[in-house]
Amino acid sequence: MPDSIEVDGRTRSFTVVGPADADAPRPLVLIFHGSKQNGAKHQKFTGHTFDALAKNGAAVVVYLDGYRGNWNDARRASRFPARLAEIDDVGFTRAVIRRLADTHRIDPERVLAVGYSNGGQMVMRLVHEAPELISGAVVIAATLPAPENFLLSGTTPGAMPVLLIHGTKDPVVAYSGGEMSWWARRLFKVGGRSRSAPATAAYFAEHNGITTAPTTKTIDGPTASTSKTWVERTEYRQDGHPPVALLTVHGGGHTVPGLQKAPFVVGRTHQEVDTADLIAEFFDRPA
Repeated sequence: MPDSIEVDGRTRSFTVVGPADADAPRPLVLIFHGSKQNGAKHQKFTGHTFDALAKNGAAVVVYLDGYRGNWNDARRASRFPARLAEIDDVGFTRAVIRRLADTHRIDPERVLAVGYSNGGQMVMRLVHEAPELISGAVVIAATLPAPENFLLSGTTPGAMPVLLIHGTKDPVVAYSGGEMSWWARRLFKVGGRSRSAPATAAYFAEHNGITTAPTTKTIDGPTASTSKTWVERTEYRQDGHPPVALLTVHGGGHTVPGLQKAPFVVGRTHQEVDTADLIAEFFDRPA
């Protein structure tokens, strides 16, 4: 059953996974869904994969609901209702964190934002506009808008660990960047150019102060059963600086890796690894 909160004169809703009581403050994981979804639909779309992060009270997971299926992201050419109505989704995020600090004993200094597609764009907005709210970011199937399409261009992002996950065969948000296809622009009411996934990773690494070259390794290579999709990790790490990693899903579509297969129209889902495990592994590693 969703909870609700008043923000900027509107009733906004969210669903919490994890008990209210805890012996000590716990991390909070904010989940931002994709276009034309809400928290419940995204939970089903991902096979409840993110719920595992709340297992045994390790964290509190919250699925936030966008306004009429979208987040007011920082793409200049967005024209869906959340943008047209100038919805304050940064304020909504802030209000949810405050509420859960009171009701679920979360640690406001350990807040991870996870976003898919339009939700990933919202997470990148938070990194630039309100970095004090979050301590880490996960962006799935979304890349940074090109400078002329970015409302926050010229704003310095907060320094924090960033994990990017993107499929090379994404039919909605191209791994190589550029403009979305005509049907995607019309269906999702977006436009403008975006950077490539590798350029997005390099951007966050640069702003985290990392000057060393990235390393690349296969973490789940092609086999007889997984030859159509496989995963490679490109990682930027330097002592004293928050790390950045890009998980490239070769052959993967506009999907979230895990057991739940997405509809075929958005491409292949890599099912040999689980996104919740990838997140836990990356953020548990020392910088």
